[in-house]
Amino acid sequence: MQLFDIIGPVMVGPSSSHTAGAVKIGYVAHKLLSEQVVKAEIFLHGSFLATGKGHGTDKAIVAGLLGMQPDDVRIPESLEIADKMGVDIKFSGISLKDASPNSVLLKLTGKSGRMLEIVGESLGGSIINIAAIDGLSANFSGDRPTLIVHNLDQPGHVAEVTSMLSHKSVNIASMQLYRENRGGNAVMILECDQEIPESAVEWLKKLEGVVKVTYYSLIPTGGSL
Repeated sequence: MQLFDIIGPVMVGPSSSHTAGAVKIGYVAHKLLSEQVVKAEIFLHGSFLATGKGHGTDKAIVAGLLGMQPDDVRIPESLEIADKMGVDIKFSGISLKDASPNSVLLKLTGKSGRMLEIVGESLGGSIINIAAIDGLSANFSGDRPTLIVHNLDQPGHVAEVTSMLSHKSVNIASMQLYRENRGGNAVMILECDQEIPESAVEWLKKLEGVVKVTYYSLIPTGGSL
């Protein structure tokens, strides 16, 4: 047992699941979008919808989308900060199939027009799971540098990605493969032990058959504020 298991995470807010976990979901989404959020449609599910208001879940998610971490003292003012920045935020309720009780669907638009849709689940103790990205299944925690490659289901793509990581001396901690159907849309999710060089991510984006590449880095970016 570690000290974290006894005292819990360092955070601002009353609940590790409804507040700290919600911040982390927003923060991971912010990092995956890789640019300032200008529009966020936030659909709360289950307990997030039923009791989230009292736990500050709405403020927590928005704080994460602005680049704040769970211990940021500005979390209670996140809605006001977002309003001053001109971020368009809308909250709604939703019923997500087979989702954790503490779940949220985020539909985000960045300042360049880039769009991202994710489903995030808060599992307690500020532990989260990203369960879907752009409509395809996913399963990662945001605790490691993570590469998400959307590609056509064709031979060779997995080998190209893994060979590139080996060439860059990046070790793969876990790899997950999903596809809609044979020959259709597919996604690779690779959690890594080291950061992936930006040049390597850009190289992947240019490969034939690769539709979209998203990279989650643990390196702080300073947020959107």
